[in-house]
Amino acid sequence: MKRVLLIFGALAATMTASAQLRLQRYNHGTAEPTVYIISASETDTISCYPQGCNQQDLAMKNSAVRAAIDDHKSATRSGYQQVSMPSAIFADKRNTFSFAIGGDIALRAAYSFDRTVNNIDMVPYNVPMTLTPADKQEIRMDATTSRLFIRGIANTKKLGQVHVFMDFDFRGGATGSYMPRVRSGYVQMLGLTIGRDVTTFCDLNAAPTTIDFQGPNAYNFRYATMIRYERDFLDNHLKAGVAAEMPGVSGTYGETLEAIPQRVPDFPIYLQYNWGKERESHIRASAVFRDMYLYNKSAATEDDLFGWGVQFSGNIHVTKYLQLFMNGIYGEGITRYINDLMGSGLDFTPRPNDPTKVQATPMFGWQAAAQVNILSDLFVSGGYSAVTVRKKNGVYSEDMYKQGQYIFGNVFWKLTPRFTLAAEYLYGHRKNMDGTKAHSNRINLLAKYSF
Repeated sequence: MKRVLLIFGALAATMTASAQLRLQRYNHGTAEPTVYIISASETDTISCYPQGCNQQDLAMKNSAVRAAIDDHKSATRSGYQQVSMPSAIFADKRNTFSFAIGGDIALRAAYSFDRTVNNIDMVPYNVPMTLTPADKQEIRMDATTSRLFIRGIANTKKLGQVHVFMDFDFRGGATGSYMPRVRSGYVQMLGLTIGRDVTTFCDLNAAPTTIDFQGPNAYNFRYATMIRYERDFLDNHLKAGVAAEMPGVSGTYGETLEAIPQRVPDFPIYLQYNWGKERESHIRASAVFRDMYLYNKSAATEDDLFGWGVQFSGNIHVTKYLQLFMNGIYGEGITRYINDLMGSGLDFTPRPNDPTKVQATPMFGWQAAAQVNILSDLFVSGGYSAVTVRKKNGVYSEDMYKQGQYIFGNVFWKLTPRFTLAAEYLYGHRKNMDGTKAHSNRINLLAKYSF
């Protein structure tokens, strides 16, 4: 009973003091979290806090508060679709362990015209090539990209700082079902990431912020189950990483081939160079290697195809008012690593001159964008992205996807450190191997509150 009263008493005392502190910080345009210091093993009374407690104990608590905030600040990654700083952190009185709960509520409204995309996001691959009355216009309202996350940080002697992270959105199941979905869940320690996280082949800071959940079609934001090792060198000027990730194949099998379980992980690697006062700019060279397995029924054999991809990407802070984003990718059989082609069946196709055999499909893409920071809480951005599938020994079918283009422009305004409004224009274009073309336009609006 004493421990229960202790916890409630500590919460009440710290909520009063920290609410005043947070209000002061909010008025200066930041969103520092509140830290609740709790210790179930405390033996002294807390009724004297903060008036009658000794200064040494008070200093220790303040130090733990600052340390807990710094721990979670350093663990909050920047980049595409990453979570914001939580508003509440719970820690023990020495900050040997802390955990935070946060997330955001995001409402998107979209209006498509000229031709709709058969997808909740703007995916050029899904632009319909034949126009029907159902494809002319569409309005959507969607809150499935709302997020919830939990992060725990332990400061240990043997393993150093250990991070445990899990986050969810509501895009599981059928479109509009609001089924919770685990996006990522991992533990990090000693440079290792074990669990589910954004693929190592993705450069998180190489793509601009968009309301559109899918983002530029040549980008490669996706999640993978993995074991990854990363390390910084030369005062954080260099960073390298290598991983083994759960594979997945999306190929066209035809009549004589069929899918079988995969047997070799995908192996992405990267080397990144950072510069700037806070290492805010970088360029990165990445590669991924794949071995894709399938069964050949006509020959009663198991076949495998080698897939590979290379990428150059970066984020350059030209000035505090201008930021540039880019990535370029080329390879064969890497639809998992190009937004527009995920699930397209184009990792490989049967050879046109011999349908009993398959060939890995060559493909490439690139995107470039700029962000102009008009004010500290207001920015505009725009960019262009394109993906192309190349012919190899002819094409499997004339209506096969050849090229997709993605153009965007948007404005984001932070009314408060945690409340954001945004508007966006999107243009998607698809071209098939036979020259058939189609395009779609969409306007997005966003209201998001982070907590």
